[in-house]
Amino acid sequence: MNKLLPLGCCLLWPTVGFALEFSGNFSVEGRHFVHSPLWPEQAAQHMGLSIQPELRHRWDNGRKIATFIPFYHWEAQDEQHRYSDIRQFDLVLAQGDWEIQAGISKVFWGVTESQHLVDIINQTDNLAGIDGEEKLGQPLLRLSRLLANGALDFYVLPYFRERQFAGNNSRLRPALPVLDEARYESEREQQQVDIALRWAYTYENIDLAAYWFKGTARQPLLQAQTKNEQMILQPYYPQINQTALTLQHTGDAWLWKLEALYQKNHEQSHAAAVGGFEYTWSGVFDSAVDLGLLAEYHRDSRGLSASNPWQKDLFIGNRWGFNDVQSTEILAGVLVDLDQQGRSLRIEASRRLGDNMKLNFESQWFSHAVPQEAFYDLRADDYLQLEWQWFF
Repeated sequence: MNKLLPLGCCLLWPTVGFALEFSGNFSVEGRHFVHSPLWPEQAAQHMGLSIQPELRHRWDNGRKIATFIPFYHWEAQDEQHRYSDIRQFDLVLAQGDWEIQAGISKVFWGVTESQHLVDIINQTDNLAGIDGEEKLGQPLLRLSRLLANGALDFYVLPYFRERQFAGNNSRLRPALPVLDEARYESEREQQQVDIALRWAYTYENIDLAAYWFKGTARQPLLQAQTKNEQMILQPYYPQINQTALTLQHTGDAWLWKLEALYQKNHEQSHAAAVGGFEYTWSGVFDSAVDLGLLAEYHRDSRGLSASNPWQKDLFIGNRWGFNDVQSTEILAGVLVDLDQQGRSLRIEASRRLGDNMKLNFESQWFSHAVPQEAFYDLRADDYLQLEWQWFF
């Protein structure tokens, strides 16, 4: 993590008329696993703390913005979960139809709910959870040109972030330990420079985006190796060439979504897609509650040889928005493997407590897992999690 500090510190932080906007959040979380662990060194409960302050300075009528967002997480049971990161440390300059961004930042691409298939700029913060929502900060240089009803972005990514993996004491981990030393196809390893080009366009109620990426794959291949007469997994990062698109159509009550990609490396090429809809029933039975019905279909041309659990799956869920003073929300969904019939149920809920506190609930349940499925190693890791957040 500390390798990013010299990059971040190279930013020209303004000192004339210096005025900081300071905010952030502190959280305490507890996770209880319902079943006994598969391996004796694993814990039954996990307790953790995290803090994420945010400092931001705007000047020149908002055309220049400097941001610094560090992050630290501590957990009692696993030293691998005690880590820090720079989520964002960048400078954004805008002039007319042009914008430039330099430093460390987070970029999100995607429209679907159950999988962020095309999101590739940032490395996934694998220690934060299995849903892939949290990302590590990525060193980058972005040049953007605003177009009529859209934008064209060019990215240079000069440094690669490796994916982190949980230690032996942690739950939600592979059956075999993962080696810290990764292998790369590129001789430059983490110094390999990646590039990306993205075009986005909006026409009436249609949002369309397409991109091309060339560089190091964010998701490693975990290859079995023998070390000291013990089987382990070693991450391998191939070079890929990827083209992808997102499409979203917004109606009065319907929201149609699609993410699709074509990826090629030196060994194989494959296509993958996820698409579906969300229908919102506003004012259920003349109440203040809104109900969203979701369905998304996943397909990967590699089938069971894919490095992710989304080969041929169906996600069905619902989202409840209570529109109350506490902003209470509930999202529940089940992912069904249409070939192996395995299922994974996920529930997320949140509710504000006063003006600056929030309570988050999360639960994940794995059922009917078979050895061919990616979730098989997690078959005993059903859990309940409660998180308290304080915003300052």
